[in-house]
Order: sequence, then C-alpha cells, then structure tokens
Amino acid sequence: MFKNLKGFRDFYPEEFAKLNHLFRVFRQVARNYGFQEYNVPILEPLDLYVEKSGEEIVDQLFAFEDKGKRQVALRPEITPSLARLIGAKANSLKLPVKWFNIGECFRYERQQKGRTRSFYQFNADIFGESGCYADAELLNLLIDILRGLGLGSNDFKVRFSDRELWVAYLGGKGLSETDIYKVLAVVDKSERESKEWAINSIESFLTGQGASLCEEIDELKSISDLGELEAFFKSKGDVSETLKNRLEDWKTLLGCLKASGTIDFIKIDLGIVRGLAYYTGFVYEAFETTGKNRALAGGGRYNNLVPKLSNVKEMPAAGFAIGDVTLQDCLSERGLLTNYIFKSDFYVVIGGPEERLVAQADISMLRQLGFSVEYAFKESAFGKQLKEASRCGARFALVYGSEELKQKTVKIRDMSSRKELDVQRNNLMSTIRELTETGII
Repeated sequence: MFKNLKGFRDFYPEEFAKLNHLFRVFRQVARNYGFQEYNVPILEPLDLYVEKSGEEIVDQLFAFEDKGKRQVALRPEITPSLARLIGAKANSLKLPVKWFNIGECFRYERQQKGRTRSFYQFNADIFGESGCYADAELLNLLIDILRGLGLGSNDFKVRFSDRELWVAYLGGKGLSETDIYKVLAVVDKSERESKEWAINSIESFLTGQGASLCEEIDELKSISDLGELEAFFKSKGDVSETLKNRLEDWKTLLGCLKASGTIDFIKIDLGIVRGLAYYTGFVYEAFETTGKNRALAGGGRYNNLVPKLSNVKEMPAAGFAIGDVTLQDCLSERGLLTNYIFKSDFYVVIGGPEERLVAQADISMLRQLGFSVEYAFKESAFGKQLKEASRCGARFALVYGSEELKQKTVKIRDMSSRKELDVQRNNLMSTIRELTETGII
C-alpha cells in the first residue's frame, strides 16, 4: 500500500473544510482592506531564492534539474516571486500596490510538530509606500484576520520591533555595517541561547565589547513602551536626528494603531529583529500568549528586495505571512475549528423509477438556481433516505412518493423541526424563493 511522502499532508473532506475556513477568513478580511489577490508559479528558477537568501538556502529546498537542464525549485515562500512580478511591471503599476496571496509552499526540512515540508501561507504586501501608515495597515490586517478566526488579545500578541532603530543605534556607536548585522544576528538568537553565548559571539568580532554591549542589548530588549525607549536613548546621550525622526515614526504608527482599536494586541519587544537580512524597518511576529507560545505570523518592511531582484532602483515594500500549520493547531486547541464540512440545502427522497424522473427535473432546476442538492443513486426505503438526509446535514428534504406523484405535489420537510408542507409541484420553485427571501433558506 502506498503512503504519502514524509512531511506532506492528505486532506480528507472534513480537514479540507477547516483549511478552506481559514482561506475564507483570509480572503474576506483582505478584501475588506482593499487588497487584491494574485498568484505565481509553484516552480521557479533556483537562482531567484539564492539571490534573495544566499547559497545556504539550497539545502532547505526541493531543488532539481528539469528536463530542459534548468536548475529549478519548488517555492519555499511567495515573496521572491512577488518581488519578481512587481519588478517586471514597476513602471506601469498604480502605486501603492496592495496584494495578497494564498498558496502552497515547500521546504525540505526535518519534520517536527508545527512544521511540515508542505504548508499553506497567506501573504499580504504593500509596495510603493514608504510611510509608516502602510506598516500600520498591515498590522491592523494581521490582527483583524486573527480576530476574525476567533482569537482575542488574551490569545495572542504581536511582538513589535524595528531594525532601522537598531541600525541607527549601533551605527551611532561606531559599528560598521558588517558588524551591525552580526550583532543583529546575535540579538535574533539571544532568546534561545545563553548570555554567555551572546557575549562570546560579540567578542569574536568586537574584542573587548561583548559584555558591555550585551548589557545594553538586554536593557533595550526589556523595554515595553515608547516612553522607556525615548528615555533609554537620552540616558546614553544618543539624540541623533536619525533616532529622533525614527522615534517620531514610532509615535505616528502606535497612534494609528491606538485609533484603530488594535493597540492592545501590540507588545513592544526589541528582541524581535527577524533573522532574514533583507528586513529594513519595522518588524513583528504574532505569538500565542498562552499554551505553547507558538509563532503564528511574521513580517516587516523590506525596501531593498525588489531592487535586488530586478532593474528597479527603488521600491518601498512591507508585508507579512501567516502559515496554516501552527495556526490550525492553535485554533483547534481552543475549540475554534469545529466541523466546517459542507452541508446541502436539500436532500431529495425518491420513491421509485417514475418519481425519479419527475424529481430529476426539479433537482436540475434547483441546482441552476444555486442550491446544493443531494439524492440517493439507488432505490431504498424512505426511512433510510431521511436518515441519510439527516446524516449529511441537509436543511430540508423534498419527498417524491407515489402519493405525491399522483397529486402532483412535493412534500417539503424541515429536518430540524420535522414540520412538513405539501406544495403543488408547479409552485415548488416560487415557494422555495419565498423561503429564501424570508431567510429560512
């Protein structure tokens, strides 16, 4: 017997219905925000991912040589393909661009809880707007999606930080660009490693500064509000114009979130710097606040990616992604992913061959009107058919028996209340329209 490949998932209808529920919420909230949906190929040139992330990414990909002798890979993420799209038509696009995508991605990684080799991602991005209102729009969208799935401020927080602030701060201390990114790599891993490890790591390229710099890093990471952040820089005597302007951006963005009613979901956390080197400004990650403290989403500003992957000289960009695996685990544990299996509007109960021919005409008409209709392919007792109507969750049963055939009627049975109504068959569609208009169907 064949089994699916390790790290890949089968979706039986019940499970696929839950996945589609996520997709419905993703699409509805994104469209409420005016985002437009796009799509890109699953297979891309390998160089697209190497250019973005470096040669080390190859070991994490499903990469191979195709029949045309080209080096290709199954997409591990959507952003490089999106940057390619934007770069190809940058001169003709009406900016700002607000796009979203829901797609399957692939990574050749060790399978573990919350991580598979095939997964679905929701991506939302804004291009052509450098101001922090675009960042606020994305944060609000992320929060509203998670709220739309039933999660509240007690269930998750968006940990919010700023690579631009870190770069300005470390640059003010005289660090080179290379050393700044080495320090940020240490900050990114510091939550999972010991303080001794952080000190030794910084000492390896900034001799004599490891301990003192780690103290300041820990102090910055402990800051939880904007007032503390401003006080920190004043205490260090660092009041450069760059930092002053950046702190004003913080005030503007946080003020927008407060006005939007989403500020309670935000937690200032300078320990979040996002490991990917292409992030250039505000960065954030959504985490569970209870349970396993899983990461549910992440994103930020990446102004340099489109120029890096195209001939475009400048293209401000920001976006985030939500993966389906940890999100489904989180929702399931909170009882927020119930049975979303599709339910029919009508189940047609059929007495015999003559009744079937009459019923078939009405079945076709109902389906053309947009209703979902099921019926048994084989003849069976009425009781068995009604039991099947109940099992599949049909709202109404339409009964076509010998007596109904003789009287040219159809019996409409409400499967919840068990109430029944006999209507003339030539009035069936108008009766159903009335039920639709009154909200019964």
